[in-house]
Amino acid sequence: MAPNADAEAANPEACPVVDSLEQIGSRWRLVVLYDLQEGEKRFNELKRSTGASSRTLSRVLDDLQDLALVDRRLEEDAPVATFYSLTAKGESLCPIFDAIESWADDWLGADADGAEAVAAVEAVANE
Repeated sequence: MAPNADAEAANPEACPVVDSLEQIGSRWRLVVLYDLQEGEKRFNELKRSTGASSRTLSRVLDDLQDLALVDRRLEEDAPVATFYSLTAKGESLCPIFDAIESWADDWLGADADGAEAVAAVEAVANE
């Protein structure tokens, strides 16, 4: 066991960054949250824009609803449509996405070091 493991076990709030990433940090959760910044979208719109399979997207949207990051609205007119949007909690992540995008612009550029960094990030995301 790592030296800090006992301290972390004794204090479950030792690292709020890790706790936050456990909630929003999966690849598909981040993709959906980022995509919903543009506004409310139907399930099939999200499926097209994210590239997620129906099963994956459905599971991710359920998880994000359980975490109170995404709202689901059902319109029962013919044809029935389901819409998803960010809650206030979900919208509070938008400045974080902006900061990550700015960081990526600065550090994941087209130069050799940036290309290697992009390849490393993509490799991790595809695991």
